[in-house]
Order: sequence, then C-alpha cells, then structure tokens
Amino acid sequence: MSRNRRPLVLAAAVATAVTLGASALALPALAADGGGKAAPPKLELKDGTLDWGLKESFRKYVVGMAHGTIEATDGAKQAAGNGVFTFTGGTGTYDTGTHATATAFKGAVRFASTAHRFDIEIADVKVRTEGKTGAIQADVTLNGATQNDIDLAALDLSAVRPGQGEGGAMTFKDIPATLTADGAKAFNGMYQAGDKLDPATLTVKAATGTPTDKPTHKPTDKPTDKPTDKPAPTPTRTATPTGTPTAPGRPAGRVVDGSLSWGLKKSFRTYISSGGKVTVAGGAQKISGGYKFPHAKASVDSGAKKVDASFGGSVRFTYKAHGIDMKFSDLKVRTNGAKGTLTVDVTTPKGTNNNVKFATLDLSKASYQAKGDVVRLTKVPAAFTAAGAKQFANGTVGSIYKAGQRIDPVTVALSFSEGAELGAAEATDGAGTTGSGSVGGDTVGGGTGTAALGDAGSLAATGSGLPSAALLGTAGRGVAAGAGAVYAARRKRGTELA
Repeated sequence: MSRNRRPLVLAAAVATAVTLGASALALPALAADGGGKAAPPKLELKDGTLDWGLKESFRKYVVGMAHGTIEATDGAKQAAGNGVFTFTGGTGTYDTGTHATATAFKGAVRFASTAHRFDIEIADVKVRTEGKTGAIQADVTLNGATQNDIDLAALDLSAVRPGQGEGGAMTFKDIPATLTADGAKAFNGMYQAGDKLDPATLTVKAATGTPTDKPTHKPTDKPTDKPTDKPAPTPTRTATPTGTPTAPGRPAGRVVDGSLSWGLKKSFRTYISSGGKVTVAGGAQKISGGYKFPHAKASVDSGAKKVDASFGGSVRFTYKAHGIDMKFSDLKVRTNGAKGTLTVDVTTPKGTNNNVKFATLDLSKASYQAKGDVVRLTKVPAAFTAAGAKQFANGTVGSIYKAGQRIDPVTVALSFSEGAELGAAEATDGAGTTGSGSVGGDTVGGGTGTAALGDAGSLAATGSGLPSAALLGTAGRGVAAGAGAVYAARRKRGTELA
C-alpha cells in the first residue's frame, strides 16, 4: 500500500498504535463473526479535546458590528482575545478494523446579539472520522429552534499526520474544515456550503494501555492548510513624478492636480472582506488602508484657510448574501479654518441621495501652507453628521450610528503645479475608529436583493414573513446597508429553520 493511501489515525491503525501503545492493541476481540473469527476490537478513548474557532470573521462580527456576546459554557472555554474554543472531556471509540473514530465532547458555545436579533448555540459537539475524511457534528439552536446532530463541518485528513502530545495523547493539528450544506442551512444561508472554516485540532488518549515512546510518523511543525478569511488588499502606489517644476502662468490658488485618500471605516472594510466585494471605478484606486479618489476641480486660499475641492471616482461595497449594495461617489471637501465638511453621493438599488453632508472634519491642527507647491491636509479627523449616520438607518429601529461618531480620517493633497509630488497614496485607519469588537462600532444587518436603502436613508424590507435571520440574515429577509445598518428581520410562526 502506498504511503499516501495509508490510513491515518482517526483513520489509521498504525498511528493509533503509536499513541495507544501495543498493549492497547492487544485487547481481546469484542465479538466474533459467524465464521468464528474474532472481530477487531474497539478501543476506548478518553480525555479528548477539540480546539476549533468555527470561523474567525464570524467571531469578530459578533462582538464587533453586532454588539453581541459569545459565551462558552458546560465544559467549553474560549481563548483570550476572542480566540478559538476548546471543547473538553472527549470520550469515544476507535475501531481497529475500520480505523473509524467517534468522539463526543462537553461544552456549548452561544452567540447572541440583541441589535441583530439572533441567538445561536452550538452544543453536543462530536467528531467522527473514517479514512481520510471526517465531520464535526453538533446540535445547532437558532432563535429557539434546534436541529440535532447535523454535520456542521467536513474534515479533510488527507494531508494531516498525527503527533504525540502530553501524557501520550494523540494530536491532529490544524485539520482543514469546510462548511457543509446542513451547516449553511443552520446558519440561515449566511455562508455557503464549501466555505472554509477555522481549522480544527483534535486530541485524544487511550482509556487503557501504555503509550509508546516514539511515534511512527514525525509530526509536521506547520499546519498543512490553514484557511485565511480575509484577503489583504493589494496596495497601489502612484508613480514617482520626474520632478516638481512650477508651471508658468498658473495663478495662485488654482489647483491642477490632487487626490483624496479615505477608508470610510476600517471595521466596515473588514466586514465586507469576509464575504463581500469592493469595486472602484472612475479613476478611484484601492490603496493601503482605503481608497484614493482623483482630483476633479478645486480652489485653495491658504491665507483665508479655505479649501473647496471635488473628487472623481467611486467605491462600491456589495455583499450579496447580506443584501448590501452601497456606492459612494462625487466626494467633496469644503473647509473654513478649523472646520470642514465631507460631502458624498450615496447610491443604493433604491436610488441616489445626492450631496449628503456625510462627515464633519476637524482641521484645528491642519496646515494650509503649500510645501513644494502642494497643500496637504493630512489625517484630518472625521466624524459622522446626523445625515451621514442616517444613510445607514433601518426604517424599523433606526441607525446604530450617531452624529459625532468617529470614522476614518481624510487626507487631501492639492497641487498648484503639474508633476508636483502629492505624496504616497495611503489612507489611514486613524485614531478614533472603533474597529471590530469595540463598543460603538459597526452593525451590519441582513439583506435582500429585493429591498434596498430607501429615501432619506431608511431601509425598506419586502417579502413575506420569514424566520428571524441569524448572523446578519440572508437574501430575502430585510435589508442592511453597510457597517452601520441595524439588523431587521421578520419572524415566522413555528420554529423551523429557513
């Protein structure tokens, strides 16, 4: 039998012998078949643990945007810093004939959010394996309705080699895991079957026998396939100009080039990256920490400390599964001394709200003096206006954003001469942004392709009554409009899951 077809522990007799020891494998047969041959024994397993975080981006969403809580109870515990969960007290069996294992663990984990109206619990967790495949099974309770013993995650053990842990424990580190169809259904369709979940680490011990000192296979030091939830944005830098000549005949204060760098809100970008899409158009670019918008027209009066600038391009945030479709365009910055305003057009499938006074700007520390023919307003603190917060409002419960809440700062560079160095195209998250997990941070609601942000920023929901959508909801169950949107969904009689 070739090496790569050799069964594994949790699917391999050899690896089991490593951990359980020769004396364990010498146990008498449990039964005999009709021909008088002894059936292979089943070995008892004890003191098992399962380290599994379910999905990192989901954990961050719950305690961040959803302003919810995560509670591990009944033998489960969570690592510090919103880390992975450990389910303890695992007991089960290993079949030396089929190399199949079945282990049940203690503990439950509950995710709840009043703002987004979901309450989901994962309990009675079990792991079963046979050959190179396996599954994590659990009881999943969504808003009071329970599905028992569903295969929540599929496990791929084809590239996993067992190691030996403390006290002779058999350890399978970083087993790749993906969501099953039943798992996707249990989460109301927020994720799709086949989506990568956090890898799982399984540890078990033999209830009898003496472990051997040396493993058959040398465990690998690094996980074979550890999924990543969030693709990093590819920085795009502007080309280096050849020089900074002063164009003759340019009147003072006339701007010939420039840019606006802004990230909207870091926690919103993080949320969208977990399953949505960001599209830039019209000359806008993705840059480190946000987006760069090109100069359209502008005027600057450094002496009076006034700027009136317009910028082209657009950035569009879509998250089909959550019904999110928002485009920001026609950005304008107007300043007068220490104060300023960021104005934006906000477009959704419902229509466009033009010239929304989206954010106030604090220029108390800004310099209006040109250096190298360029006026730079760098990392200007920004905060929601009432109108800006209202763009994320839900018609049922309003917006969780409030006027005065900080968003990402704004950087403006305006040049009086062709080819002047505008500086690196890099936005900043800036101090004061809430980020995921902080009080006052973003909230994202469930969405639908048939409803969208209404006039004056309200969210209109369509469709028949349906169960409360958990974990942001799904298409056809109310609408969310970005990071500040408040979850709204309708309830259906009965307790079945959608």
